[in-house]
Amino acid sequence: MKKKNLNLKDLKTTSNKNKVSSRLSIREYIPSIFSFVMLIAGITFDYFESFPHFSGWIRIVWYVVAYLPVGFPVISEGWESIKKGDFFTEFFLMSIATLGAFAIGEYPEGVAVMLFYAVGELFQNAAVNRAKGNIKALLDIRPNEALVYRNSDFVSVNPETVEIGEKIQVRVGEKVPLDGILLSKKGSFNTAALTGESKPHTIAKGDTVFAGSINLDGVIEIETTKEFKDSSIARILDMVQNATARKSKTELFIRKFARIYTPIVVFLAIGLTFLPYFFVDNYVFRDWLYRALIFLVISCPCALVISIPLGYFGGLGAASRNGILFKGASFLDAMTQVNTVVMDKTGTVTKGVFKIKEINSITFEEAEFMKYLMAMEEQSTHPIAKAILEYKADGSDYEATDVSEVAGKGLKGTVNGKTVLVGNKALMTSNSIEVPSETDGIVESIVMVAIDGKFAGYVTIADELKDDAHQAIKQIRDAGISKIIMLSGDKDSITQQVSKELNIDWAKGGLLPEDKLNEVEELKKQPNTKVAFIGDGINDAPVLAASGVGVAMGGLGSDVAIETADVIIQTDQPSKIARAIKIGRSTRRIVWQNIGLAFGVKVIVLILGAGGLATMWEAVFADVGVAFLAILNAVRLQKMKWN
Repeated sequence: MKKKNLNLKDLKTTSNKNKVSSRLSIREYIPSIFSFVMLIAGITFDYFESFPHFSGWIRIVWYVVAYLPVGFPVISEGWESIKKGDFFTEFFLMSIATLGAFAIGEYPEGVAVMLFYAVGELFQNAAVNRAKGNIKALLDIRPNEALVYRNSDFVSVNPETVEIGEKIQVRVGEKVPLDGILLSKKGSFNTAALTGESKPHTIAKGDTVFAGSINLDGVIEIETTKEFKDSSIARILDMVQNATARKSKTELFIRKFARIYTPIVVFLAIGLTFLPYFFVDNYVFRDWLYRALIFLVISCPCALVISIPLGYFGGLGAASRNGILFKGASFLDAMTQVNTVVMDKTGTVTKGVFKIKEINSITFEEAEFMKYLMAMEEQSTHPIAKAILEYKADGSDYEATDVSEVAGKGLKGTVNGKTVLVGNKALMTSNSIEVPSETDGIVESIVMVAIDGKFAGYVTIADELKDDAHQAIKQIRDAGISKIIMLSGDKDSITQQVSKELNIDWAKGGLLPEDKLNEVEELKKQPNTKVAFIGDGINDAPVLAASGVGVAMGGLGSDVAIETADVIIQTDQPSKIARAIKIGRSTRRIVWQNIGLAFGVKVIVLILGAGGLATMWEAVFADVGVAFLAILNAVRLQKMKWN
């Protein structure tokens, strides 16, 4: 069958006018319907004596007319390939086999071969369109316009013309056109197109809003932080559109195999026609030519060259529908080989959002103690500082001055005339501040405070596990992964605590990016070890690049991590890791089922055809029929559910 381009560039659209229909036009069916009616009528005339005039030139012309609508396009493709120097294509095989059938008077069979081939083309087109439809939903969320504030009014413009720092307005039910910061008091968004999750996402003023989200509640205003080409939705679309460009090793092997296989069967067919003359008594050229023609029809590699890429395409579509983006078919294959999963902690199995767990003030009332601490943390951009600043207290009369950062230890400054130190135990010790022994056993992150040379108290900060963290680890084990490891830049004590809670095999904390990389490189040296690393931050990028499969958590996460990774979990849910493994395995299983089916049936019918035990009708089944079955099998991927 004709090789179809499965690239998604033809799906790119900026308006509803350019949407790709998942249904075929009725005009595409007309040639096959016409040939089918003519063929059935011709066979009827052949087998009923009530049509005595259906013979000679009338019969030949009848079948030629039936042949041309479905046969001419194939002959034309074969001729174009020959002009390009590519002689041994499936078009060439189909053409010489059917024209040969006409030459020996087997007109109905010659028409039938091309008719079934054409019907197979229609079936294949429908399957490809359906696979494209699974991904097209992503392309439909591309925002078409942006209401940007210019010249004292909001005007509608193309999102690609909006610059960073401009103010845009989004009304209820509209798509957010660009990434930005929410200027309104609050907003509620449907982010299903980006994350796969239908649950509304509510954010407050100052939080990030992502392009492609749908505004659910009231008119909001946003200050843009990225140009359209760098926005979250543009990035996701680019990844999806380029996914099919990366062929799997299986797909590349079959394409190369078909180029070698096709000329071999042509020469075997020639040999089958003429060599029996030297070995067989009562050699009849017409009989052996007929067997050779059957041999050629059977040997067409249609099922392989179509169903295998379609299988991978179906896998990519099924994954994207589940909030998982594979950057190519090769990574579907790579995911099936993983037996060791290494994961980061913060942002991967934890939410990466710090919350105050405990406040312990010694020399001041809690409210006053927190005002000193908050005044200092206002000068910091650390995530822990953000958690502290969420404490409900009016500290407007407390202002920090002369604040300086002590590298690796914390902050030093003045608040309302008092010298304040905020940081870790090392900062206290270096300033001769005595720290209570009760802090030694604290596992969580701890922020210590000293005021005017005396220890004033401390705050413990903790990160929460994601809701599906326990489920994720269980499902990864159920998927057959033999080893799960956690590597984190957080304190080793915290890393070990989280690891123990999740029942992870081995963990190590306090690691720099290069330390994580070294640990993964050591794992890769172990025999039969295929490593997948899951992370979300810029610091994870080196390991994501070095591992067998790099998985980035969150399609809305670090740009560097997403660009480096091979697989993107859009929903930020670690439980999707096991699902990605299952989808990869199901895709590979279906692809190899198709390979086995195609070769198995073809070998059997080839032997029967060479021995004179198969007719052209069996040849049609071995070619087009097997392609039908293989395509049906590949389409199953788009309907599977992975719980």
